[in-house]
Amino acid sequence: MENAVRRIGVLTSGGDAPGMNAAVRSVVRAAVYRGIEVVGIRRGWNGLINGDILKLTEKSVAHIIDRGGTILYTARSEEFMTKEGQQKAVNTCKLLGLEGIVAIGGDGTFRGALELSKFGISVVGIPGTIDNDIACTNYCIGFDTAANTAISCIDKLRDTMQSHERCSVVEVMGRNAGHLALYVGLATGATAVLVPECKDTFDIEIIDKIRNARVNGITHYMVVVAEGAGSALDVAKRIKDEIALDPRVTVLGHIQRGGTPSARDRVTATRMGYRAVDILANGRTNRVVCLCDGVMTDIDIEEGLKLTKGIDKEEWTVLEAMTGR
Repeated sequence: MENAVRRIGVLTSGGDAPGMNAAVRSVVRAAVYRGIEVVGIRRGWNGLINGDILKLTEKSVAHIIDRGGTILYTARSEEFMTKEGQQKAVNTCKLLGLEGIVAIGGDGTFRGALELSKFGISVVGIPGTIDNDIACTNYCIGFDTAANTAISCIDKLRDTMQSHERCSVVEVMGRNAGHLALYVGLATGATAVLVPECKDTFDIEIIDKIRNARVNGITHYMVVVAEGAGSALDVAKRIKDEIALDPRVTVLGHIQRGGTPSARDRVTATRMGYRAVDILANGRTNRVVCLCDGVMTDIDIEEGLKLTKGIDKEEWTVLEAMTGR
């Protein structure tokens, strides 16, 4: 079957996530397998505007499946948000003969791809964000690795908190979503978890659970806070003011974005990259690759961006049972 495209571009945009390199590798290898040329676009949409490119081959993506970060670099582009910037990007596509773009990133990346498609450029999005907040897919590249990094750090913190009988407040990433905090809280056996979806229940979710733990003979406490639910410093201050504990604060920050991607992220990224090329090769456009109930599928970008994603209700129910509410 003849391919609908002969040359495509691939870029990573927004916050980096472990597994992005595996996705880039998959896009390149799947395309080469079909006889499609691939151009790497560096520094996200900025690179498409400025023509910051390099040709990608099987050799150039060898041995990157295990590397964190992204070999294409990433950046946010205010210029691409303007019609003038978008037109520059389209002009670059025309100059280079790019008939399709695979954009790896989060919802901001997909909004950029949607705007580009209005100029007649075929686009496919691959969800790559540790926040796991893309509503149209159950899973986003990078989440598993970021969670494991946070879990490893919290396990180490617990050792010293237990030794000194202290309370620890740990802030994890997740922007405005609590998926990472909830998952990590479950995996580490946290005393309490605060997420933006339930951030107005501080006394119930934090204070009451610490009190209950103390009544049950526990003398060290681990509180996991999603960055979107508030500052860990503010949470620690409220704990000190209300129950006279003096918590130690740890903000894990960007350490969660780095490191060798897990097997789950490598395999998911590889499957998603293959699917993205398949979509373009068959003449389809305006799609986001999705993993739903273990099945790789895709959805219209505009439709996907309209969806909203709350925290997993079953995970929250289990957390409530585990933390004694």
